[in-house]
Order: sequence, then C-alpha cells, then structure tokens
Amino acid sequence: MKTLKLSALALVGALFFVSQGASAQQTTAKKPVVATQDAPKNMTPSGVTWKEDSYNFGDIEKGKPVSHEFTFKNTTKQTILITNVKASCGCTATNYTKTPIKPGESANVTATYNAANPGSFSKNITVTTNDSDVNKILSIKGKVIAPAAPATPATNQ
Repeated sequence: MKTLKLSALALVGALFFVSQGASAQQTTAKKPVVATQDAPKNMTPSGVTWKEDSYNFGDIEKGKPVSHEFTFKNTTKQTILITNVKASCGCTATNYTKTPIKPGESANVTATYNAANPGSFSKNITVTTNDSDVNKILSIKGKVIAPAAPATPATNQ
C-alpha cells in the first residue's frame, strides 16, 4: 500500500511538472519576437523642404521626352547628401545634385520621362539622403498622345 501511495504521488507530481512545462511553452510562444538588429536607425523624415513632390505633365506628344526639376532646400543644421535616386521603371531617367548641400542651400532632382508609348502614366522617383532612413517619394504623371497625322494634300483633277 505504501508503494502504491508513493507511485500515485510520483505520478501526480510528474503530471504537475509536465503541465507546468507545457504552460510555460505556451506563454513563451505568445510573446512577440522583436528584431532590434534590423530596425531602422532614424525613422524621422528628412529635414529638407521640397518645393513640390508631384508633377503633372498633362498631355505630351509621343516620341518627345519631357523633364521636370524637383527642387528642395536644406532646412537642417547639417550638410545633406543625396545618396541615391531611383525611378520606378526604365522609362524614367533621373539626374540629381551630387555635391554636398549645406544648410540653407538648394538642390534638385530631375526626372525625364521617355514618352514612347501612348496612354496615361504615373511613375515614382525614390530619393535617399544621408540624414534619414525614410526615403522621399516624388511622382510624375501625364498622358502620352499620338501625334496628329499629317494632312494629305487634296489632288485637283
């Protein structure tokens, strides 16, 4: 009888420890995992002031590229450098100020759209600077129209 009581007590104890272990695993599984190693360092937008961040070309003629210059002013207390400018597709070329922009100075990003295909378009240009991990998105849009067909001269007979 004594061994039966000890066996029952051991069984209850073992079940208690197993249930506590399962409960601890469930509690651990519910905790959110936070990846601090890959988190951005500076989520504050860049301190530069853009004159505009979108431009509408309206109707443009097919085969004639169009450009627009986006201008910004460095309103921070540090020197800004544009580290990257990337268009959303190969139909848009970019050019930008590559020298450091001191506080109070202005700089620009130029977007040139190759109007090769008729129809509406909307493209983005992503600008990265050294003062923020938040990129600036510029946009251009418009409609490419086919050029008017030349009039056929009337023949007199």
